[in-house]
Amino acid sequence: METRELSVVAGSFVGFQLLFSVASPRLSSAFTPGYGRLPPVKLTEWNSRLVSTVHALIVGLFCLYILWFDDVVNANPVWGDPYLVKLNVAITCGYLLYDLVLLACNWSTMGDSFFVCHHLAALYAYGYVLTRGVLPYFANFRLISELSTPFVNQRWFFEALKYPRSHQLVVLNGVAMSVVFFLVRIAVMPSYWASVFATFGTPEFERLGLGAQVAWITSCIALDILNTIWMYKITRGCYKVLTGRGGRKAKEGAEASSPSDKKHVNNHTD
Repeated sequence: METRELSVVAGSFVGFQLLFSVASPRLSSAFTPGYGRLPPVKLTEWNSRLVSTVHALIVGLFCLYILWFDDVVNANPVWGDPYLVKLNVAITCGYLLYDLVLLACNWSTMGDSFFVCHHLAALYAYGYVLTRGVLPYFANFRLISELSTPFVNQRWFFEALKYPRSHQLVVLNGVAMSVVFFLVRIAVMPSYWASVFATFGTPEFERLGLGAQVAWITSCIALDILNTIWMYKITRGCYKVLTGRGGRKAKEGAEASSPSDKKHVNNHTD
């Protein structure tokens, strides 16, 4: 890994930490009166989710720019010039390291072995991009899924502030979350896997080596299975709200699922 990428990883780690500990509390207190009335555990998760939203917007929009304008990466998805992709991945790696530290420091309330495994696996996979410069197009394509994260976090913010599920803003965010989640995580699957299959048997694919091939394919399969499960749950919840079936039972269901919510479900990167 070059010094430039290491500097970006370190800089993003420090930047996200400062956003969590300094910027988020001040901005949230200034613009959201209900923030100061939250219990300490929820304050920690609030700040964590705000950082997650900022990271998702930075990385997601950068991904779209690369997808639309980086002709070299799009022309050679396996070995194209990874300069911009490596910078974007380095930002994500800094975020993942920050989030791992946050989990470790708040393990009793936010700790979840699933997310630790997810983050470590993601760091391992992105390590190939940073050290060898391989699969830039596919690494960038996977990160586009982060564009759904702000809507997921906004749902949690509304719940933390005790907005009723029938509130217009909650309903609109829920619909937007369902649509965006589908577009960036489900609808792109055929196009993504068509690009993957097109590389099979090519000299570029053989140059990757078995380790990179296995890490790439298995991680993508696992993530798409998770995304499909999450899409089903999101769609079911959205349907209940739109049809007026999200009353007391939905509230009880949300309370029953609160342990996983406290461990910031979907508050991570693919």
